[in-house]
Amino acid sequence: MKKTVLKKMEELYGDANGAKVYFAPGRVNMIGEHTDYNGGHVFPCALTIGTYAAVKKRADRKLRFYSMNLEKLGVIESSLDDLKPSDAADWTNYPKGVMWAFAERGMKMDCGLDIVLNGNIPNGSGLSSSASLEVLTGFYLRDLFGFDVTNVDLALIGQYSENNFNGMNCGIMDQFASAMGKKDHAIFLDTADLSYQYAPLVLDGAKIIVTNSNVKHSLVNSGYNTRRKESEQALADLQKVVEIKSLGDLTEEEFEANKSAIQDAVCAKRAKHAVYENQRTIRAVEALKANNLKEFGELMNASHVSLRDDYEVSCDEIDVLVEEAWKVDGVIGSRITGGGFGGCTVSIVKDEAVEAFQEKVGAAYQARVGKTADFYVVEIGDGPSIVE
Repeated sequence: MKKTVLKKMEELYGDANGAKVYFAPGRVNMIGEHTDYNGGHVFPCALTIGTYAAVKKRADRKLRFYSMNLEKLGVIESSLDDLKPSDAADWTNYPKGVMWAFAERGMKMDCGLDIVLNGNIPNGSGLSSSASLEVLTGFYLRDLFGFDVTNVDLALIGQYSENNFNGMNCGIMDQFASAMGKKDHAIFLDTADLSYQYAPLVLDGAKIIVTNSNVKHSLVNSGYNTRRKESEQALADLQKVVEIKSLGDLTEEEFEANKSAIQDAVCAKRAKHAVYENQRTIRAVEALKANNLKEFGELMNASHVSLRDDYEVSCDEIDVLVEEAWKVDGVIGSRITGGGFGGCTVSIVKDEAVEAFQEKVGAAYQARVGKTADFYVVEIGDGPSIVE
């Protein structure tokens, strides 16, 4: 990948002298979905797939971006004097947003950059290609300009830019997972205060399989922001009767005792998911520590049902993938992962069932939906790095 991006840089920009190559991973979330902006726990891990960038400084203030994944768009030019979101900027709104967010914090770039990107995260898969790109941008800015920021700061800056530059009201999980990844570990993160611990995710005799539905509904941004508003309304209603800062502060029992305070039935369903999913995530990590993979899988399954019925962020195609996965012997657990409305499922599958899983789920999906699913047996990797 390093040779590929450097060769492309030479082709496009004349030379690659002084260029450095950087990497930031995508992520998959094992459990704890739509809890990150509700003050709950999440349990993601960084993947060994992600986004690579060759970057070199320029002598002027020009910015030149090129993505090998979106070659039709060609080189997109901008400038440090034009760090504003626009439709014409297309995907470069993500790195430009991070540059803008650094400047907002008083960390201003003193020259422009030539950038070539190449990612091996499937587009629209829900494996956080956008967060990977944001963390990658922050990481190379820190390295090239000597900005004094930690990896946690990189996650927060990425989230801030996506919220305020790109208008996507995401929580912290995706950026945190990319910035703080650790090989063979998932991150048990309390999004209320960003306290976290690494939990080993070495699955003896089983594999993590991500299944891409190859469906991305246009609801993603609008639906996501709507869910967030509904959760916030439920929280505001609950705060009239119970002293909490977030939905993540409630146990299931406390929620059931106070849920009548929520005025709107849809908002009540959203809050129920946030509360129950948070408790499922806490129990899932305990199960993993106790080496109880069976319970972990059952909690994954319950998570999917809640995301389908209470949070309503699944879709027919994803439900088919999960239903078919549950039918296969050797599947420990399977659920939707990511923001929803398409994207991917994540499954834990016993080694001896991996082949049958791909064949059976793939065939059933083709028969029921008329589409082809893609399967990735994923490995858990580290956070961002300079590619030597």
